[in-house]
Amino acid sequence: MVHRAGSKTNSLVLLIVGLICVMQMFPSFSPQVPGIAMVNGGEDSSNFVTKVVGAAVQGATAATVAAILSAVTEPIVNRLLVKRMTFSQAFAEITFSMVANFFLTTFPTNMLKFPVFEVINMALSFTSLSGSLRGIVNGWLFCTIMLPVTNYRFRKSMGWEVNAALLYQAYIPTVARDIIYGWGRGMMAGIVNSTLAPETFAQKAGAFGLTIFAACIISSPGNEWRGYTLQPPDRKLPFFEYFKPVNYMRSTGVGATIMGIALSVGMLATPYAEMLFAYLKENKMVAVGLLVAAFAAVGMLKKK
Repeated sequence: MVHRAGSKTNSLVLLIVGLICVMQMFPSFSPQVPGIAMVNGGEDSSNFVTKVVGAAVQGATAATVAAILSAVTEPIVNRLLVKRMTFSQAFAEITFSMVANFFLTTFPTNMLKFPVFEVINMALSFTSLSGSLRGIVNGWLFCTIMLPVTNYRFRKSMGWEVNAALLYQAYIPTVARDIIYGWGRGMMAGIVNSTLAPETFAQKAGAFGLTIFAACIISSPGNEWRGYTLQPPDRKLPFFEYFKPVNYMRSTGVGATIMGIALSVGMLATPYAEMLFAYLKENKMVAVGLLVAAFAAVGMLKKK
């Protein structure tokens, strides 16, 4: 039963990824404006408030796409990180029902996290801070504001009870990770873009995914520290067992790969989501029909 549900989830994700990649080959379907964290800031003629609101809207659109991908990837990544499972063991625990239920967590939390990140990022773009220093400030602010949401989401992905007293758990390792990640992402974005010089939107998405992968590797010590801290006391692995090199390499390598691919695909998918939302805004009856059909389909799949 677990294998069949996991196969359904895997097939669905592969179908979405394949469809996005195929659409990139046809200019008539290729969107003209990228939609994830691609707002250009700093022009003197632009109004600060207008740009911040625009960044929040883009963040909300990206959040919807990322919520779908995160519902599949986060439970796997978190099991690699905390439970020290192999990829096959983590994947075997993932069912369609789990993914569908976790989406009900990833969607509303993304609708908080993504706009907040984009607003902070856009606000900092009006400062004279360098890219890497801006990433450090962004990481600190974002972690401090959103850690309760991050920890709530983590515990839901693991199927653990949500305890309000633990919502600021692992603050020090998490803020260290996010600061290093923000600095690493800003630094690697410049290196990757100057080295590869991507021109098409698909190439930029690939470069973005590579940047995320590198930033995850750079910030991995903080992430491993966070994972060690978040272990349940009654199932906590000893320090030297948790930090075995093979466990570190598996958790970091697989986790960074999943994040890089997921965010790259998310960047490719976001403009299509924007096009779809614009269409549904003009055709409200179609939007209602699709919503009803989606709920019906999820209900039928849960029964199987």
